[in-house]
Amino acid sequence: MANFDDLQGAVAQFGAGNKVIYDDIGMPSIMVGVPKMKYSDIITGGTEEVLPFFIVDGEEKETIYVSKFANIVENDRAYSLGMKLPRNQINFDQAVAACKAKGNGWHLNQTGIFAVLNLLSQKMGTVPHGNTNYGKDYYHAYEHGIQPQGEARRTLTGSGGPTWYHNHDMSGIADLNGNVWEWTGGFRLMDGEIQIIPYGNCMKLDCDMSEDSTLWKAIMPDGSLVAPGTEGTLKIDGKASTTEGIIINTTVQYQMSGAMYRKMPFKTLAAESGVGVPKLLIALGVFPDRGINGYGNDQIWVQNYGEKLPYRGSGNNSVSSSGPSSINLRDGRSKSDLGVGFRAAFCEL
Repeated sequence: MANFDDLQGAVAQFGAGNKVIYDDIGMPSIMVGVPKMKYSDIITGGTEEVLPFFIVDGEEKETIYVSKFANIVENDRAYSLGMKLPRNQINFDQAVAACKAKGNGWHLNQTGIFAVLNLLSQKMGTVPHGNTNYGKDYYHAYEHGIQPQGEARRTLTGSGGPTWYHNHDMSGIADLNGNVWEWTGGFRLMDGEIQIIPYGNCMKLDCDMSEDSTLWKAIMPDGSLVAPGTEGTLKIDGKASTTEGIIINTTVQYQMSGAMYRKMPFKTLAAESGVGVPKLLIALGVFPDRGINGYGNDQIWVQNYGEKLPYRGSGNNSVSSSGPSSINLRDGRSKSDLGVGFRAAFCEL
């Protein structure tokens, strides 16, 4: 980009909240501000507590800036720019590194912030469409993105119409549904146990999200955080019957080993009788908000052995299983696929 002042002026035309943020080598990304929110802003019956994803080391952050577009990678750094083919065939650790390489405050978009944007779109009635069927929207086949010559799957970032943005307006965040699945940070399964990096601490440059990190915490049914492996923590369990799918409980009774996995519509995910589901799990987008009717046929996929890290929001070939509430928990951090990419975010730290 020869003239960054021209870029700033062009981005301002998108509307409030859009801005250009430069990394540590002075290269730009187009970002959208997500203001601090409370549970009551995004989930049915939510409390007035600030969402933990906006809290770092006990300090509340007023705004987190999320990439307007799924990212490309240049010089080992992530960038959010329109009308580009989003990076794919990138594994979890590579995505984390491409974000952190940009300097302090840059990080892989949190699982919780991805969920916040989706839950907001559900409440606003603007559930985003997108490239979920090889260049077009599966449910709205007349909606196409732009595909360069020879590209059969991905579309250029932001090239769909307004309905491909989270607020159905070009001021919003593009392609949260389709184009590429997106790795997200701060959440995982470990042998079925649900684990998180507490609060928004995965935004820190020195946050360790490696498999053996001691920062991971498990969640009790009352929402308290405890050491992994503590008795009674929340887990995702499979069922022996594929028609029963997946359930939230406090024990793993049916482990899906080898190539086995379970999938089901996200909206039908339930907890075992007597097991409480804390509001944190709903805000993370890992359990449905029963007050929402817009989940459609968005799917959840699970394997509950070993470490599984989430990618979210559907791919370009998800077709009838697509939707922004979709979450895939089948793969480990080494997964690299034509349909999987990522999105960086930024917060002043």
